[in-house]
Amino acid sequence: MSLTFCNLHFTQKPEKVVYVSNALMKSLNLSGKKTIHLRFGRDRVPATIKPIRKAGKHLYLASGIRNLMNVPKRGSIYLRNLQNDEVQLGPLIGVLSDGSSSSSNPFGSRTGFIKQLLREGSRKSYIYAFTPRDINWQNETVSGYFLNESGSFIRRTVPLPDVVYNRLPSRRSDFSPAINQLRERFIRRKIPFFNWSFFNKSDIYNLLENEPTAGRYIPESITNPTVEQMKEMLERHQFVYYKPTAGSLGNGIYRLTYSPKRGYFARYRKKGGNALLRFGSFNSLMRMLQGRHGKHLRGYVVQQGIRLIEIDNCPIDFRFHMHKNGNNQWVVVGIGAKKAGRGSVTTHIKNGGSLMTPEQALSRNFGERAGEVLQQAKAVAITLAQAIESQHQHLIGEIGFDLGIDQEEHVWMFEANAKPGRSIFRHPSLRLEGKSSVEHILEHCLYLSKFRKREGI
Repeated sequence: MSLTFCNLHFTQKPEKVVYVSNALMKSLNLSGKKTIHLRFGRDRVPATIKPIRKAGKHLYLASGIRNLMNVPKRGSIYLRNLQNDEVQLGPLIGVLSDGSSSSSNPFGSRTGFIKQLLREGSRKSYIYAFTPRDINWQNETVSGYFLNESGSFIRRTVPLPDVVYNRLPSRRSDFSPAINQLRERFIRRKIPFFNWSFFNKSDIYNLLENEPTAGRYIPESITNPTVEQMKEMLERHQFVYYKPTAGSLGNGIYRLTYSPKRGYFARYRKKGGNALLRFGSFNSLMRMLQGRHGKHLRGYVVQQGIRLIEIDNCPIDFRFHMHKNGNNQWVVVGIGAKKAGRGSVTTHIKNGGSLMTPEQALSRNFGERAGEVLQQAKAVAITLAQAIESQHQHLIGEIGFDLGIDQEEHVWMFEANAKPGRSIFRHPSLRLEGKSSVEHILEHCLYLSKFRKREGI
């Protein structure tokens, strides 16, 4: 297989002809060939080759070819020379999401991010966004959202993509029977699909706690704990976190504390504020939790509390935004340090937390050793990502870790998110990392769709 980058043009001639410059003929090993099969997505049509004298690598599609294949636009694009004189245009990248029916804001709060992906990706691919409703499985086509030159959405009907980047916005839709069927349809067609779905907290803890390279970074966690297990954990660790297995954004999390002299305390988020309740006995604490979440405490995890590094007596944790790169390797692309708001259970910005760079946070705690501690944490993040991937049965190309560092410099993993939010990239010092995140997504799409030269090839 050979891979080359070229300039694609359209001509109004009605024949099923492609006009190929001499340099491109040579690059694709087409010299002396009279016909090829041109492929775009899953569409494949025969075409006559006509060489042209033009400097550089250029491909002209006659309208008889373009209209059959629904090629949406001219510009810079990759070509793959496959077996049996088949040449593929691409890649055709699909970004799967959902949202409103508004033509200007079809993906709700994710529209800005999706536009950024499409804007960057259109420089070397055909990239479009789509919703489950936009797929015609019978014709194997998608009515996709492309960006025009002015940055507005336009709809074009194109073949099914070569690779799908899943950014469905909610757990409810992600785990629905219809989306499960959609994923399986892509897999049956051998179309790479990442990221498969949201992670479940308990699944990730169970997956990693006995993994030899990653287990030491996982706080003790018990899914669906019994009352006896809750009491034993509290007495042994003094404080624990009690959180829903399918939660996000810090919703539904309790910080439970036990003091032999003062009793039991529950701190949680209530109506936009931070609440703190004191209980004279463990049983009264449990009656409150059971009254709110059911007698058997199903759908929750109790997790060992960790004494994290602090600034101004407020705990600090870190969001590590991880990506697979164009060589299919895990890399740390962005890190945000999150300082908890006073009295808050979590460091989430929406719950009163504040964002800073990791260097700012670590230098306040470790001084000149801040850089060394940060490198150690990056190595742990890569180890954790590799461990999750090795145990996971589907493609993962992006992970957001919430990591903590204690006073002894030990790194702990609290959360792993398959579709991490992008709030850390709003920090002025992290905007370049936000751009790099988009570039890594696109590079991994090139890798999965085989439109990137792989090491050793």
